[in-house]
Amino acid sequence: MQLLKQDYGTAILIKVEEPRIDAAVAIQFKEGIRELAEDGPSRVVLEMSSVNFLDSSGLGAVVAAMKQLGADRTLELAGLTPMVEKVFRLTRMDTVYTIHENEGAALDGLVHAS
Repeated sequence: MQLLKQDYGTAILIKVEEPRIDAAVAIQFKEGIRELAEDGPSRVVLEMSSVNFLDSSGLGAVVAAMKQLGADRTLELAGLTPMVEKVFRLTRMDTVYTIHENEGAALDGLVHAS
């Protein structure tokens, strides 16, 4: 599971560099997000423009990642492809997450931390 982290001080961006989040990688995904977001800022943005397929296990892993963050932190989504966006819309999870059109919209005004 290829996940890339960028720190913006008040937020972190985690890019999913995989075409699928499904049953085969759901556990790795969840653990990877936990490791990268551990003890970080209150805002975590998951950039998913490379993900073309998300099944129920993948959706469950995204929900589990949000729950791992705790009540005082948020998981936002950015760059959803049409198929992945459809999964979030059909399951009404688009009402649970803040979904940004792309990485730039999610991080507007933030400066990359050194």
